[in-house]
Amino acid sequence: MAAKDESKNSQKKSGNGNDDLVLLNSENLQNNMKIIFYSRTFLSIIAGVIAGILGLTGLMGFILYFFIMAISSLGLAAKAKFSVLNYFDSCNRIILDGLFGGLMSFVLFWTFAYDIVHIF
Repeated sequence: MAAKDESKNSQKKSGNGNDDLVLLNSENLQNNMKIIFYSRTFLSIIAGVIAGILGLTGLMGFILYFFIMAISSLGLAAKAKFSVLNYFDSCNRIILDGLFGGLMSFVLFWTFAYDIVHIF
């Protein structure tokens, strides 16, 4: 993950020294968002295959998906050393972005793996 640009980071302090303005490099932010998107898509595919092979149906499959996504959010936060605001503009980026976009990939590979293993 690319961190904020330290050479261009200008912190603006007011007279009392309590207000800090942190600027993020837009290229690094876009790269970090792309990494989150690709990792969530990949994990959605893997989770779908796992759910299909295990024969999970109904709500249990979706519980597995949201569990895998929670673990991936925790892993991404750990990769950022739990200082998420140095790499993203908000904490919601690491928690929610790509969560429901990967759901369609999950369902596709879930049904595909289930059909191959348990029906054919």
